[in-house]
Amino acid sequence: MLTATLLGYGAGVFVMDVHGRGLEPAAGRASQRLPRTPDGHPDFQGTWDTSSATPLERPKEFADRPFFTEAEAREFERHGLDRFRESRGELEVITNGELNGSWSESAKVGRNLRTSIIVDPPDGRLPALTPAASARIAARVKERSQHPFDNPEDLPLGARCVVWGAGPPMLPMPVNSHAQIVQTPAAVMILSEMIHDVRVVALDGRPHLPAGIHEIKGDPRGRWEGDTLVIESTNFTAATELRGSTPARHVVERLSLLDADTLEYQFTVDDPAAYTRPWSGELEWRRTAERIFEYACHEANYSLEMILRGARAAERQ
Repeated sequence: MLTATLLGYGAGVFVMDVHGRGLEPAAGRASQRLPRTPDGHPDFQGTWDTSSATPLERPKEFADRPFFTEAEAREFERHGLDRFRESRGELEVITNGELNGSWSESAKVGRNLRTSIIVDPPDGRLPALTPAASARIAARVKERSQHPFDNPEDLPLGARCVVWGAGPPMLPMPVNSHAQIVQTPAAVMILSEMIHDVRVVALDGRPHLPAGIHEIKGDPRGRWEGDTLVIESTNFTAATELRGSTPARHVVERLSLLDADTLEYQFTVDDPAAYTRPWSGELEWRRTAERIFEYACHEANYSLEMILRGARAAERQ
């Protein structure tokens, strides 16, 4: 027997089963009420707020708690900047005066009150790495500790203004966490504000790129399953940054409208060369009237030049 609980959120009502899984909104999720394009598919076009205070992995203090209480969620949101500062390390906090509330955005825990973006494994944590992936990471950490700034390529992709935030999967960013979607019958474009990266998803049934061609954001192909847009991405590069990831990574994203102003974003990462099992997560994006602004990263990326100059000066000394 299925037991359901009704939770109120503003003008709507959200239904959760006894295990806390979201069901259809009580007000009805009739597909005919969704905004649609002339070709009959749900209309995702517009700008979406993709920010979230929900962490990727479940915090240890909530190890056996898949959901916050309302009070816990508000308290968790209040200390978001503190957790970000801790994640960056003491040196970053000392040398970078911008790690304060004047530049960060006020993110909220998702309305389903989950304690982690990851929904599978059930513990809300990334699965264990394979022995080979653990060895690769250890070797990379050792190499970077001994030669952290020999070349620009030694720095992360984000520090080099190459890519940060576009995914897949598309995870919330501390700032500029917006995405713009443009949709045609032949393709869907997803523009990430952080850092001005575009993914063009073909919907015409074309095959993936040959196995020998790799791209940092992968090679996406889309299809419609009813009112859900399914995007499969393959052909990643070895440089694509996701803990332990390899070019064998296969990411499936699913986008569906819960209502005209709420988009459900679900994803599954399958990388058998990195993880001992696939893992999945979900988020809600909210439609916004905010504009997407250019994130002019390269034009003002003096930090990269100064990092390398500082390293050369230290070597001369």
